[in-house]
Amino acid sequence: MITIKDMADMLGISTTTVSNVIHGKTSEVSQKTVERVEKLLKEYDYVPNNSARSLSQKCSKIIGVSIKGRKGQYDNIIADPFFSVLLGAVEAEIRRRGYFMMIYTSDDIQELIRNVLTWNVDGLILLGILHDDFVKIKSRYKNPIVLIDSYAPRDIMNYVNVGLDDEKGAYEMTLHLLECGHRRIAFLADNMEGVDYIRYIGHQRALAKYGFKADSKDLLIIQRGVTEMETSMEELYYMSRNYTAFMCCSDYWAVLLMSYFSDRGIRIPEDLSFTGFDDVLISRIIRPALTTIRQDPIRRGELAVDTLIKMIQGEEIPDWDVKLPVELIVRDSVKTIGSYVGYGKGHDAEAK
Repeated sequence: MITIKDMADMLGISTTTVSNVIHGKTSEVSQKTVERVEKLLKEYDYVPNNSARSLSQKCSKIIGVSIKGRKGQYDNIIADPFFSVLLGAVEAEIRRRGYFMMIYTSDDIQELIRNVLTWNVDGLILLGILHDDFVKIKSRYKNPIVLIDSYAPRDIMNYVNVGLDDEKGAYEMTLHLLECGHRRIAFLADNMEGVDYIRYIGHQRALAKYGFKADSKDLLIIQRGVTEMETSMEELYYMSRNYTAFMCCSDYWAVLLMSYFSDRGIRIPEDLSFTGFDDVLISRIIRPALTTIRQDPIRRGELAVDTLIKMIQGEEIPDWDVKLPVELIVRDSVKTIGSYVGYGKGHDAEAK
C-alpha cells in the first residue's frame, strides 16, 4: 500500500502536509495542495493506518465498554431495552468525539478482567459493576474508569460514577400509588443489589411518610433465568391476588408481567395496577400505557463518555458522583381505588 512518504515524494511536498490533509488539518494548507493530495488519495484508495498513528501518539483512540451481567439472567444483555438505548448513546458520543468503541459482556468478573487487560484502550466505561468487582478491576487496570449506576462504598476506593436519583424516583412513585389509594403494594425486583436496592430504600421511605412499614413479604424477587422465569411468573400471578398494585423496578418487568397477567384474565388497571422505571419505548407502546419514572439514558451515555475523555486528557473532575434527575410520568396503568379494593375476572372480589 502506498505510504505518506511515497505520496509526499510524488507531489514534492512534506510528509507533514500530506498527513495534515489526511486528518483534516487543512487550515494552513493551500486549497490547490489539498486537491492534489485528495486526488492521489482517491487514485490509490488510501486508508489511514490508525494502529500506527496510535502507537506514535501513545494512545489508541479506543474506549472500552464492559457490561457485567448476573449468571443465568441474560441470554443477550444488549437486547434489554434499557441497555440497548444506553449503549447506542455511548457509541454515538464516542464516535462523535473521534474515538472508537470496543465492547465486552460477561457474567464472570475474572473473564471480563482478563479480556479488558488485553485491550489497548485509553479508558473504560463499566456497567453492572458492584463494589467487589470494581476493586478487582481497579487493582489490575490503571487507566481512567467511569462507572454507570454504581453504588460502591466510597471508603473502599475512589471512583467516578454517572447515575440517577434512584431513591427519589422510587419515593415519588410510591407516593403516587399511596395517593391513588393503594395500600397493598408489591415491590418487584430481580435482585437486591445496586440500583434496585436503592430504589427499595426510596419505597420504604415513602411508606414511612404515610405511617406504614415495609413488610418483607411484599418484596418480590423475580427469577430472571430462562428456565426459572416461567415458574416465577406463575407464582407471582397467584400471589397477585394479595395486592392492588405492582411497583416494578424496570419497565421491562412491568410490561412482561402486564402481558402475562392480561393473558390470564387480569384486567389492568381495573383489577391490578402496574408501575415501572426507566420510560423506555415499550412503556409507551403497551396498552394501557405504563406509569413510570422517566430517566434520560442518552444524556447519561453522553455524560459518561465526556467525563472519561476529560480524565484521559488529564482534566480535573469536579463531581465524582453525578446523579441525574428523574421524573414521574403518569399514564394509564394505575387505578385510583378510593375506598374500594376489588378484583375482577380471575380474582376474588373484596370490599373494604
